[in-house]
Amino acid sequence: MIGKLYHPNKAAFDDKSLKVIINQGGTSSGKTYTILQLLFVIACTHPNLVITVVGQDIPNLKKGAIRDAQTIERSETWLKPYIKGYNKSDRIYEFNNGTIIEFNSYSDEQDAKSGKRDILFLNEANGIDYMVYWQLAIRTRWKIFIDYNPTAKFWVHENLIGQDKTRLIISDHRSNIFLSEEQHAEIESIDDPELHKVYARGLTGKIHGLIYPNYQLIEQIPAILKPRYGLDFGFNHKMALIETASIENKLFWNEMIYQSEMTIGDLIYQMKDLSIGRAPIYCDHARPDAIEELKRAGFNALPADKSVFDGILFVKKHQLNVTKNSKGVIKELQHYKWKEDKKTGESLDEPVKFMDDGMDAARYGSYTGRKSNRFAVGTPSSSSLLDDIEEAA
Repeated sequence: MIGKLYHPNKAAFDDKSLKVIINQGGTSSGKTYTILQLLFVIACTHPNLVITVVGQDIPNLKKGAIRDAQTIERSETWLKPYIKGYNKSDRIYEFNNGTIIEFNSYSDEQDAKSGKRDILFLNEANGIDYMVYWQLAIRTRWKIFIDYNPTAKFWVHENLIGQDKTRLIISDHRSNIFLSEEQHAEIESIDDPELHKVYARGLTGKIHGLIYPNYQLIEQIPAILKPRYGLDFGFNHKMALIETASIENKLFWNEMIYQSEMTIGDLIYQMKDLSIGRAPIYCDHARPDAIEELKRAGFNALPADKSVFDGILFVKKHQLNVTKNSKGVIKELQHYKWKEDKKTGESLDEPVKFMDDGMDAARYGSYTGRKSNRFAVGTPSSSSLLDDIEEAA
């Protein structure tokens, strides 16, 4: 089944006057999936091409574009005669006609100078530096696709939109035929005007009143810290399992599971591969049945303190550090905001309820576990721990 955005992107691809095709879209508009569908078609019908899909980093690519590509490969049976194979370690699809689709990330401008290609797809471009894009673009022979959520203006708006050889395609959830009626209704029901503009209509916004505007991206939580976990149950919503840790005035969050349409059995299956052991897992107590299932599977599942306002204040008193591979958490941080009084515009002491599964899970782990032992067994003093953490960050 082809997404509705396929045809406007295909028309732009066929237009010889265009080089850059920009897809600006709200949440779940289907832009990434549909662009990948088109790239698979191009790969099958055009021999000896190099198609490069670029993301902010490899973990984000694995959770996003690569996962979508694998879904397309499995579901579109007509592709099978064309695909020679997929090299998982190199993240390359090889086609029988000599074309490849490779998935990569580039740490800086110098790194982006390596390699040339025929087609470039910059996925979630607002997480990628402009000079990285520029180096990739001048080494791209034919076409460039770009997609992103328009939470705020960035280099695409400043340097590309409105320029020659560029087409802008704006989309929102209404163009995504793969969503259920319930998913469409949830997005459409966003009552915050700023969030509705960005996520329900795909229009460029500037979100005010963010709850956690300041956070630092790190590679990983220092291993010397003792983890505790927060778990927010979901099925249509995301099932979110977040590893948390803390020391002095620092909090650490690391996304472990962030996925919809998961049963408790699916959750337990994945958790058994995560080396959680007997670390405490603070869970949404609205699901006592799910907590009991986790206990029977050997996990130390406990009901969370769900105090929203107090939990948020606790987090805000700390320096927040989030691992770079926490794609869902980072996306939520970019729009997690206070409700506003519709008459006065003043912020209320309550967050907007929209795509906040990771925020809830991370708060459960940090706030409920705030009195627990924060250090791994046998670790040195907190002062030397802080020195090590500063180096790791």
